[in-house]
Amino acid sequence: MTIKIENRMIPGTQMDKQLMGNVTGLAFLDKIFYIQNGIMLAQIRDISGIDGSTLQNWVKRGWTGNAVNKTYTKDQLSRILLINMMRQSLQLEKIDFILHYINGDINSKDDDIIPESKLYDYVCKIIEAADEAGDGVCTAEQLRELVNIHTADYAEVFPGAKERLHKVLMIIITAYNAAKLSDFANMQMLDIAAEA
Repeated sequence: MTIKIENRMIPGTQMDKQLMGNVTGLAFLDKIFYIQNGIMLAQIRDISGIDGSTLQNWVKRGWTGNAVNKTYTKDQLSRILLINMMRQSLQLEKIDFILHYINGDINSKDDDIIPESKLYDYVCKIIEAADEAGDGVCTAEQLRELVNIHTADYAEVFPGAKERLHKVLMIIITAYNAAKLSDFANMQMLDIAAEA
């Protein structure tokens, strides 16, 4: 059985790709941050669909950085969107582990192997490529190949960093697709409930 995973929305958001000019990743982030260097919590809520108390809880737990002058950066928004992409299918503690595995301490850029905005861009490009190649359906080997292709420009900051990046990309995209499949199953349940 093959189930098409529909990616109408920009990954991690509640924003329709078509309404945003069919952009995702860095192109989407650049549109959001075109006029200003930071965005407010209310804007993040509008973009992601995550309520403010949940976002504040994530900051309190150290899963995303604190606002500076009540604004969040492109990398902070990217981290929030990445968490949002995975939270339906993975426990938040596991998501936190994944993001620490790739970028270490949330309060230091010194141990990062990639900016979160670039990581988010890779994720979006790979999801788009999977959509184009096979309607969102691909084998693990096909996904690995897409990860290799779309990270060809990545320059390692230390030996083994690219391997870490590849592992994390596989997890994020698989978790995102699992969430999409869960959404599909829930829609089927709603159909059954409507018939009963």
